[in-house]
Amino acid sequence: MKRKIILTGLMALAVTGLPLAAQVIVKVNYRPPETVQRVAIPVDPAEIRIKLLIISGQNSYEHDWTGVNNMLRTMMQDTGRFDVRVTEDFDHGNLATLKDYDAVLINYSSRWNYSDASEHRWSKEAEQALFDYVKQGGGLVAYHSSFTFGANWPEYQRLVGGVMDRSSRRSPPGAFPVHIVDRNHPITSGMREYVWTYNDDMYTNMRMHPDAKIHVLATAHDSSASYNPKLTGPKYPIAAYTPEKLKTMKGMDADHPQVWTADYGAGRVFSMTLGHDEMSLHFAGLQALILRGAEWAATGNVTLPVPTDAKDYPTE
Repeated sequence: MKRKIILTGLMALAVTGLPLAAQVIVKVNYRPPETVQRVAIPVDPAEIRIKLLIISGQNSYEHDWTGVNNMLRTMMQDTGRFDVRVTEDFDHGNLATLKDYDAVLINYSSRWNYSDASEHRWSKEAEQALFDYVKQGGGLVAYHSSFTFGANWPEYQRLVGGVMDRSSRRSPPGAFPVHIVDRNHPITSGMREYVWTYNDDMYTNMRMHPDAKIHVLATAHDSSASYNPKLTGPKYPIAAYTPEKLKTMKGMDADHPQVWTADYGAGRVFSMTLGHDEMSLHFAGLQALILRGAEWAATGNVTLPVPTDAKDYPTE
């Protein structure tokens, strides 16, 4: 049967020249993309939602952490499943405060520049409160830049599963496919085998803590061909990535974990290295991972649907 499709809003597409009886009108709700981020409004306290706290307040200079916090908060609250708060000062955090929440999301890095000699971490009391909160059953979401510090902090490595250190790399491609290697987990069930991210970082050759029992959900491939200066442009120094040097680099031409789960005491941990900025969060694959991963960390179950563009589909 032929269809006549009408898009409400600014666009309209019609199949003409057909008998009226053969035409089926399908209304599609259409609205243009938002070029300015909305600010999340408070949730009605009477609503029963997952309470999630974003711990932020500092990051490296190339991360728009305030914009990402707003994007995450708006996205999560729009699902109707979350009530999200943000703190930009966790130096004086304590266990009693954290226990008011079902899950905590870390969007934080301790240095303005990775080469800075000093770092700004939380107070010892706040750090211990975070460990105790997860150990006693709280959910944790470790997000993107939260893996760029902690190389000198073994207990944090154990908490999030692994971190970047001096032997780690950011692979040059700004856009790359993410391979969902376990599509039977509640977080990834129903997702496509491959989703894409854009304007993002591929963290490779990370230091994974030996005692962290991680379960990898998604990987990305760090290819030596991607370091060709014709592809990378001025992003990477040519002399540092000659064909000879690439051959000696650990983990080259291999798959690297990008998304995983882990346990820490009685708590559930969801770690996602992807999501450099609010632009990457517009992609359905990353939206599915962060929203469903946060729900799983908080509750152990996933009820949120997979966005249409991230859904599995028949390929034969």
